[in-house]
Amino acid sequence: MNSSLNSGLSLPDPDWASYTLGVFICLSCSGIHRNIPQVSKVKSVRLDAWEEAQVEFMASHGNDAARATFESKVPSFYYRPTFSDCQGFVRVAGPGTCALLGALAHHPSDRVPFPPGYREGFLWKRGRDNGQFLSRKFVLTEREGALKYFNRSDAKEPKAIMKIEHLNATFQPAKIGHPHGLQVTYLKDNSTRNIFIYHEDGKEIVDWFNALRAARFHYLQVAFPGASDADLVPKLSRNYLKEGYMEKTGPKQTEGFRKRWFTMDDRRLMYFKDPLDAFARGEVFIGSKESGYKVLDGLPPSTQGYHWPHGITIVTPDRKFLFTCETESDQREWVAAFQKVVDRPMLPQEYAVEAHFKHKP
Repeated sequence: MNSSLNSGLSLPDPDWASYTLGVFICLSCSGIHRNIPQVSKVKSVRLDAWEEAQVEFMASHGNDAARATFESKVPSFYYRPTFSDCQGFVRVAGPGTCALLGALAHHPSDRVPFPPGYREGFLWKRGRDNGQFLSRKFVLTEREGALKYFNRSDAKEPKAIMKIEHLNATFQPAKIGHPHGLQVTYLKDNSTRNIFIYHEDGKEIVDWFNALRAARFHYLQVAFPGASDADLVPKLSRNYLKEGYMEKTGPKQTEGFRKRWFTMDDRRLMYFKDPLDAFARGEVFIGSKESGYKVLDGLPPSTQGYHWPHGITIVTPDRKFLFTCETESDQREWVAAFQKVVDRPMLPQEYAVEAHFKHKP
């Protein structure tokens, strides 16, 4: 069985296939498909016996054709899971949401009770100070360009207003400790703020996620009137380039290194005392090599006060930032994430962000 008809929706060289849909799928998605035998029946590409008619059916279909059929009416802003989401997004959304079945689980005509870009309801939100999750009313309104939440259902004024312009959402089940956990970030006074939410129903939290993407999509259509859907869709939401613990020292590099949780969000490197903190203790802008930014293995020879042995030095036009990692593999992953950002030329609007960081008090 030749799996070359795979179009990239599944893991490269997948070992499983749905012989009723004519698509190749990865091992994780095959488990999802097995739960919906009325829609999809699966076989191993390598281990199971294949009838000639089944082989011919696969050859005449394939992932591209199936995607054109099943996703033909799915709006551009709907998130289309890929093989890397199988353990995350698909588990959150439940059966039927892996790549080619996304339309069946989330068809806008019969599953979404709100117009795109608007949604209201109750979500469990983590308290900033006590860490408890409490039920809060949320309202997303594209017309006002904001996501709001209220501490009381009868409250007239929202507790927080998050502008769609600077909003991002990413699934964080492990960090939040709930399979339907979603982290929402926004900018307030040009500093990052986090809120952590979940809903008991995986379908509900996915609908919130797609509603946020819809609101972002319509905002960007206005902000960039000449841009195509293909240009805008990658900007709707983003996952973090890298997260994890490192040690850091202060700007004078005379104090000891302290363990902090770091998040690399595009060009913003943020650090927190705890992964679920609402506010970052600090943020570092990572520019491009053309602007004088470098990533170096190791620490300057005179460095003292660190505990973890694997160092990283970030060189900026103004100063050096020193970090240490617990393991060599952590160091390699962080260096690769930093280098990816440094190697990418800066966009015009990113120079304005860089200037703000330079003028922070």
